[in-house]
Amino acid sequence: MDSIDKQLLGLLQKNAHMTAQEISCRLNLSSSQVNRRRQRLEEDGFICAYRAQVNAERLGLTVQAFVQVQLDRHGQENSQEFNRILSNSPEIISAWTLTGEADYLLRVYCLDLRDLNRLIHEVLLKSPCVSRVQSQIVMDQCKADSALPIRG
Repeated sequence: MDSIDKQLLGLLQKNAHMTAQEISCRLNLSSSQVNRRRQRLEEDGFICAYRAQVNAERLGLTVQAFVQVQLDRHGQENSQEFNRILSNSPEIISAWTLTGEADYLLRVYCLDLRDLNRLIHEVLLKSPCVSRVQSQIVMDQCKADSALPIRG
């Protein structure tokens, strides 16, 4: 990966809709060179997907929260059960395994507080594999999700 590939990735992270022609003007390349580089970056796994960033509030998702989950015990059976919960709960938009007291950190979007309460009590805590849940409701997002830092 050279500096032009890094610039291309930076541009695409800001706007994946940019055409090869628009990119070629910014990088001083031909459109065909841009397309070849983009295809190579896709094939090499640098570009994993293209997505639209959707406005959660416009969809009526007014509550965003981070939820820490501690499992009852560790093991393959509990991991499989918890992965089933993750797969079947569209409110959970991302999940990370952690070191420390909590085993998982979940980012969730819900319609309202009642919906968040349902997710916590009727989905997460109802599962025998979950021993503890702690949630933090987002009051304001000071920095929007941004592009990955590309150095060099």
